[in-house]
Amino acid sequence: MERIIFGDNQFFAVNHISDEKSRAQSIKFKDDSAIIKTLDISIAAGINTFMCTTHDRIANICEIIRKNPEKYKDFKIYPCMPYAHKYANAVTDLGIAGTLKQYVPGNFLGSMLKGGVAYLSKDYISIMELLIDAEMKMFKGINTPVIFLQNVITDLLLGLGMDEFLVAYAKYVKEKYNAEPGFITMNLPKLLGVLEKNGITNPIICASINKVNFRMSGGKDLYEKVIGEGKCRIIAMQVLGGGAIPAAEALEYVSNLPNVESILFGASSKQNIENTVETINHHDQKKKTPLNIE
Repeated sequence: MERIIFGDNQFFAVNHISDEKSRAQSIKFKDDSAIIKTLDISIAAGINTFMCTTHDRIANICEIIRKNPEKYKDFKIYPCMPYAHKYANAVTDLGIAGTLKQYVPGNFLGSMLKGGVAYLSKDYISIMELLIDAEMKMFKGINTPVIFLQNVITDLLLGLGMDEFLVAYAKYVKEKYNAEPGFITMNLPKLLGVLEKNGITNPIICASINKVNFRMSGGKDLYEKVIGEGKCRIIAMQVLGGGAIPAAEALEYVSNLPNVESILFGASSKQNIENTVETINHHDQKKKTPLNIE
């Protein structure tokens, strides 16, 4: 995985600092061209991996990328699924069967053997596989080497003790899409223990990692202990602690943690993107440069 990964929160008005900034971002990115322009800025800054939800508008972005294969030949996307709001709204409007009909790929009647029977028999793992296929349709022809399960599902399954679903997700992603399964969580220590117990070793885990315990179940000390053991490939997210930590301080902390493979961030402006990349690269270079003691 790349050291720096670009996220999508700013594109869809997700801001942990203020509603006012969310509204401003919603206006700024109301057109797909604004999203593409910002992605191009991140590529120019040296970032070639985009981690995003399966928001409906991402399908438009994928179409633009497919139409420009030479320009985006080194570009990778890490899909994160499911986009919970989409399904919550659909179930409210259409019911469970209607939602399956809306989102399963291809003709629903043609999928009855797997999908319809699965629904009637409560075979939820088969339903999950169909929904993964539905979410992945928009990424056809795009390099997606890691596919993530969103924390809203990961942590729900953790809390319910439904380990078999985590295992089934990992197996299906590997077999069907030849991709690495990734897991987003707000409880890194517990998730790692459960995955290891079920035979998933050295997993890719994206977790909140910051100095102020923002969305870090178990606390910073336990996280630092787990991170130091080097038993998983970690992507650090929410490194600013929801806006509670100045950017320079936050990036210095996370950049100097051992075994953090990647840092995920989102930004709206060219200046913030370039400054973040430069700061992370600066700290990484400092770690590589031996001290001169005279």
